[in-house]
Amino acid sequence: MEPEKIKALINLLDDPNEEIFTTVKQTLLDEGVEAIPELEKAWDLSQELVLQSRIEDIIRNIQLKIIKNNFSVWAHSEKNDLLEGVYLIAKYQYPDLRFEDVREKIEIVKKDVWLELNENLTALEKVKILNHIIFDIHKFSLNNANFYSPQNSYINIVLETKKGNPLSLSIIYALIAQSLGLPIYGVNLPKNFILAYKEEISALFAFEEESEAVLFYINPSNKGAVFGRKEIDYFLKQQKLSPEKSFYVPCSNAEIIIRLINNLIASYEKLSYNDKVSDLEEILTVLKSI
Repeated sequence: MEPEKIKALINLLDDPNEEIFTTVKQTLLDEGVEAIPELEKAWDLSQELVLQSRIEDIIRNIQLKIIKNNFSVWAHSEKNDLLEGVYLIAKYQYPDLRFEDVREKIEIVKKDVWLELNENLTALEKVKILNHIIFDIHKFSLNNANFYSPQNSYINIVLETKKGNPLSLSIIYALIAQSLGLPIYGVNLPKNFILAYKEEISALFAFEEESEAVLFYINPSNKGAVFGRKEIDYFLKQQKLSPEKSFYVPCSNAEIIIRLINNLIASYEKLSYNDKVSDLEEILTVLKSI
C-alpha cells in the first residue's frame, strides 16, 4: 500500500464510529510491517492520547504477529538455532535490534577463548579457560541486585551489562562453547539452569543411558563451578523434588526458549505488565503447538 493511503487510514483512527475504527485498525494490521513507519510518524506528530494509544496498540500487534510468524518458522526448522531463538525473544522487546549486533558481541568473547584453547587440553582444562575468559576477563555475573528483572532475559542487554540470571548466563556460555565445537549443552534443572559437558561418543562405543554420557556439570551462575550427579541429587532433595531423567540430561533448544519465555512471563507478572504477559503467552502457544 502506498504511504499516502496508509496516512489516510491513520487519520481515521480517532473516528468516534467504532465500526470505522475497527475496519481501519484491521486494514493496518493486515498491511503489517510496511505500515509501521507511517504509524510512528503519526504518533510523534499527535498530541491526542487516545490516538497515540491506538497507534501503540496497532504497532505492538503488528510486531507480535511478526515475532509469532518468525518463531513458527524457527520451530519448524531442523536446526532450531539457539542464538536465533534468543535473538527473536530480544527482538520482541527491541524491534530494531540487529542479529549481527548480537552475534558480534558473542564473537568477541569466543575469539578470546579460542586463542587459549588447543587440542591437547582435557575437558576440565577447556572449561577452566571458558570460565576465566567469561567470568574473570569479560566479567559476566549473576544480577543479584535485580534478580527478577525482565532485562536479565534479553540477550542484548545481558551482553551489554554483563549481568544476567542463571538461564541467560548459561545460554551465553553454551553459545560460546558450542561455536568452538565443545559439547556443552543446557540442562533444564528446576529452580536453576545448568550445563552438561558430554562425552564424545564414538561409533564403537555407546552409552545405555544419555546421562551416562555426561562427564560433568557446570554452573554458570557460580562462575562455572564444576560438579557431578550427586550434587544434583542433593539439590533436588533440598528442594523436595523427585528425580527425573530430564534433570540430568541435555535439553533441546526449543525447551530452553520455552523456559526463557516463562521466565519473562514471571518477571512481567511481578510488575503487573499484563500486555507483555499476554503477548508472551501467545508466543509460547506457537512454540508449544509445534
